[in-house]
Amino acid sequence: MDKNSKPKKQHHDFLQNVRTDEELNRPELYINRELSLLAFHRRVLAQACDEKIPLLERLRFLCIASTNLDEFYEIRVAGLKQQVAYRTTQAVADNLSANELLNRLSIAGHEFVAEQYRLLNEQLIPLLENEGIRFLRRERWDDAINKWVREYFDNDLMPVLSPIGLDPAHPFPRILNKSLNFIVSLEGKDAFGRDSGLAIVQAPRSLPRLIQLPGDIARKPFDFIFLSSIIHAYVGDLFPGMNVLGCYQFRVTRNSDLFVDEEEVDDLLRALEGELPSRRYGDCVRLEVADNCPANMIEFLQKQFKLEATDVFQVNGPVNLNRLLTITEAVDRPDLKYPSFTPGLSESIGRNLFASIREHDILLHHPFHSFAPVIDFVRQAAIDPQVLAIKQTLYRTGPDSVLVDALVEAARANKEVTVVIELRARFDEEANIALATRLQEAGAHVVYGVVGYKTHAKMLMVVRREGNKLRRYVHLGTGNYHARTARIYTDYGLFTCDKDIGEDVHKMFMQLTSLGRGAQLKKLLQAPFTLHSGMMERIEREAEHARQGKPAHIIAKINALTEPHIIRALYRASMAGVKIDLIVRGICCLRPGVKDVSENITVRSIIGRFLEHIRTFYFLNGGKPEVFCGSADWMDRNLLKRVEACFPIENAKLKERVIEQGLKLYLEDNAQAWLLDSEGNYTRVPAPEDGSRLISAQQTLLKAWAEKN
Repeated sequence: MDKNSKPKKQHHDFLQNVRTDEELNRPELYINRELSLLAFHRRVLAQACDEKIPLLERLRFLCIASTNLDEFYEIRVAGLKQQVAYRTTQAVADNLSANELLNRLSIAGHEFVAEQYRLLNEQLIPLLENEGIRFLRRERWDDAINKWVREYFDNDLMPVLSPIGLDPAHPFPRILNKSLNFIVSLEGKDAFGRDSGLAIVQAPRSLPRLIQLPGDIARKPFDFIFLSSIIHAYVGDLFPGMNVLGCYQFRVTRNSDLFVDEEEVDDLLRALEGELPSRRYGDCVRLEVADNCPANMIEFLQKQFKLEATDVFQVNGPVNLNRLLTITEAVDRPDLKYPSFTPGLSESIGRNLFASIREHDILLHHPFHSFAPVIDFVRQAAIDPQVLAIKQTLYRTGPDSVLVDALVEAARANKEVTVVIELRARFDEEANIALATRLQEAGAHVVYGVVGYKTHAKMLMVVRREGNKLRRYVHLGTGNYHARTARIYTDYGLFTCDKDIGEDVHKMFMQLTSLGRGAQLKKLLQAPFTLHSGMMERIEREAEHARQGKPAHIIAKINALTEPHIIRALYRASMAGVKIDLIVRGICCLRPGVKDVSENITVRSIIGRFLEHIRTFYFLNGGKPEVFCGSADWMDRNLLKRVEACFPIENAKLKERVIEQGLKLYLEDNAQAWLLDSEGNYTRVPAPEDGSRLISAQQTLLKAWAEKN
């Protein structure tokens, strides 16, 4: 063979790859990120339409969809508006400009909101009323209710209201993000002869938006009145001697993304503390207003908030729709909610967690498995005289975390406690600042990760002296160290004392707390260093197996898929003949089923009782399957701009369990699954007509764990 043949072949392959990549860059092969995210919110809203779901849970899904849409406008739409305002552009694979995308999102957003209120008014409210759960409008108040409401207004509401009449001495007030407000049209002159004709009433944040009538006043078991109805009823009392011509509720949504230039600040905690109040008064991005509000008053509000007509949403109902979530907690009707369940304990866990972990790896599957062993792990470490150090990352953990209690106890017991707290976990910044302060006061070492990279890895390590050597015990997870969300999110947590994994976790903590070059890891894949390339290599390995005529299969279960290099690699693998099954809960920019490109790729989304949060990656690997779990999605930010940990499942039994229960079962789901087509549309997977093979992955797992416990 000619000695130059090998380099020539490599050069030929390189040219082939370049040409293929150019073809795979075509915008029509990519679904827009924001449109895909809005499609996910629509799938959540669809749960509120599902008659098979208990009624109060349907209401809960409606509220979740509303909250999701709030955040969508606060972050995603706000970012696009900034691009337009500052004439900046961000390269996107689908090639949509910010202006064009805003126009599309405006149409889709108005349709979304109209569907929300149609669903509330035409379905949920009548059904709730049939169950004795009523929202009483003013025209339905009898004398007893009127008397009670009058007293509530005089005693609880009036003392904390501060109506503002608009005139040169009383300019339009600053309106808090997502707060409930009223614009009032007035006629006549006040005591000083002023007659501006307009006033603003801001609902006090200290009072509930829904008030339950006391039992001796209510006519049904659960009668509620909106705070807005009470204000409407007695708004005239706020303006004595004047006539109220109209009173209309409104709410404004503001840009809530925080900006802190980390390279320019000496103390990230203090910088964030200073930035948090600005979130309440960021640039306006959306105005919600009562549907009966006159056009001239809407135009007045638009002008005040510097918004376009397309940014206005007129709604038939409460503007703060997500406040209805309180009903699901206040109403004690178990028959209208999902059946309660008690998470079980893994049969492989004994009283002494360290002894159990030494015997074999332990995999917890939340919420079916209890989160208690994770808390007990830290508690046992805190009181164990052989434990020398505890190190943990915290991203979202809740303001009253029992895990933090255990870490505080450990620090006070003179253990070396090091906690990496991500202060920039969106909308949890304030809680994380409070936790950081508390841990520091207890004597723990607290750091805030690496400048420019959010610490999103879920790692917990205990260093224990055993005889004349030290052993590292590790917990690695796909979800946050948050006891409450562990009951409503699906996640994996791995306990192990594998030497190599322990060393890898130790090295990652060293990177986060000290300075120096990153050490090479033996088993973990770490963002931003090896996770992206590790996934790319494994996808290409499956493609090469397919080219050689060998079986090749990839299954990935993730929250989102946006990273263009990963998408192109999946396209190439599909073209090579690799079977690719993607279970993507939310955003998916890959377009499946495209002829000659992605015909071997399926994409499904599971929306059910629990929020699917697990990230799992399966590669057939020539008959020697590899399975990884981790905290990272296939997104640019996770793979390239965060500190993430992706860990292998090596124990044969645990690996088989992940494949069968965590992946294959979800691919068989025909009860809660949606399929993405090549046009970018999601449709429900059709259930069998006779119901004989109706499979819900979540319900199957619930039943299996219930039978074991």
